[in-house]
Amino acid sequence: MEIEKPLVDKDYQLQKPDYKGSVTYVEIPEIPMAKAPFGMLKVKGKIDDYEFSNVHLMPLGNGNLVLPVKSAIKKKIQKEAPDTVHVTIYEDKTPLIIPEELILCMKYEDGVLEKFENYSDGQKKAFVDWINSAKTEQTKADRIAKSIIMLQKGEKFYDKLK
Repeated sequence: MEIEKPLVDKDYQLQKPDYKGSVTYVEIPEIPMAKAPFGMLKVKGKIDDYEFSNVHLMPLGNGNLVLPVKSAIKKKIQKEAPDTVHVTIYEDKTPLIIPEELILCMKYEDGVLEKFENYSDGQKKAFVDWINSAKTEQTKADRIAKSIIMLQKGEKFYDKLK
């Protein structure tokens, strides 16, 4: 069995630009831009002791990639910019898991599953994450129903739910 080697395993400083709506991130110059759409690379790993997966490194604009650090993660690790964090990153080759309820509903409506399958992985993930983030079963059902309607119209997740 081959042991997976991390892309990075070191300390970085959390950064946050000083403007409204900015996102906290870790700049990772050691990882080259991916040959994926927009240079994004799907990764998994740890920030301090917080494990994450199915996250995309994003281009910063200077040729380097950044790991966005969401508020929930900052809360768990109890750190903010400019604190230092230990980051271990591996390439994430885990396939996206589509909820069974969504698949069943898409199969029930003619052509919807086929339309969904033609969406990019990022668009599929946006729908799945939105559905999975529902706090109640009723909200989950409502989101699946809304997703089906959007898919029937050929709409993408970010087109209507920004």
